[in-house]
Amino acid sequence: MEFSFGNEKLGGELNIGLHKRGAFHDILDVSDCMIVDEDYRKILTFTRDYFRSRGTPFYHKKDHTGFLRNLVVRKAAHTGEILICPVTASDNATGEDHTELLRGYTEGLTSLALEGSICGIVQIINDCISDAIIADEVKLLYGRDYINETLLDLKFKIGPFSFFQTNTHSAEVLYTMVRDYVAGCGGGVKGRTVYDLYSGTGTIAQIAARDADRVYGVEIIPEAVEAAKASVLENGIENCEFICGDVLRVLDELTEKPDIIILDPPRDGIHPKALPKIISYGVENIIYISCKPTSLERDLGVFLEAGYRIERYGCVDQFPWTKEVETVMQLVRV
Repeated sequence: MEFSFGNEKLGGELNIGLHKRGAFHDILDVSDCMIVDEDYRKILTFTRDYFRSRGTPFYHKKDHTGFLRNLVVRKAAHTGEILICPVTASDNATGEDHTELLRGYTEGLTSLALEGSICGIVQIINDCISDAIIADEVKLLYGRDYINETLLDLKFKIGPFSFFQTNTHSAEVLYTMVRDYVAGCGGGVKGRTVYDLYSGTGTIAQIAARDADRVYGVEIIPEAVEAAKASVLENGIENCEFICGDVLRVLDELTEKPDIIILDPPRDGIHPKALPKIISYGVENIIYISCKPTSLERDLGVFLEAGYRIERYGCVDQFPWTKEVETVMQLVRV
């Protein structure tokens, strides 16, 4: 979960929570939120009370003053490990030294009675005007800068910026569906070469690698690629290679042609210039995983015009109470 510091109304006391719908600058306290478990609620409540009691100012987007910006909390469902990342302005930007403030915050967090265990506290320093979390500098305040998680018997190290499904349990449902679809691709992937495009931290690539001859994962985010490389070593997988770069560019550099292509693009879908390159391989089977139906609909039109048909599809509702749904689709070349 990613939370923001702010207040609910102008001049109100410090809150840490989520943006109010239709009022971007208003932050609602969500310390009783039931989407997350009790550990999150304890961390949120302590964080709010600690900084309130010390009068620590939050970052004001209009005049670019203040210290507290965001709080990122990651908890592994199976291992129970917790990583806490306060996102702040720099001491240079605020003109104050916050060393003692953060030391007290760290000591307070690590003394909380939690069901899981805090294995790392990381300060992310961000002086960017944008509301996005961009790390100008990262400081380790406690422990280590990653958590360990398992998913379908695979082990993963997840850092502050690593992409990983937010709900491990529903992700296992999703990836089991992907595994079944891949296995049903005209005899499966045994002895075949697989491209996993937009591979993230390499979950799907490693699932396919158990049976495939060779798997190439392509991902543009360097930290995700490094996490994927570390993960294959941890899991003893030797036939999986990860390449850092834009899919559009990397496809021109890969020499070994794929037999099956797996696509798991970001919300906006596949780059329009990358689509013809993907189609030009003429593979019999394409597995498309989409988290945004409208992007899938747009890309699907291109595949159908190019001679593919929908063999089967399934949906996993990972985003309750929203219009979004995760879709897995198998496309077969006619």
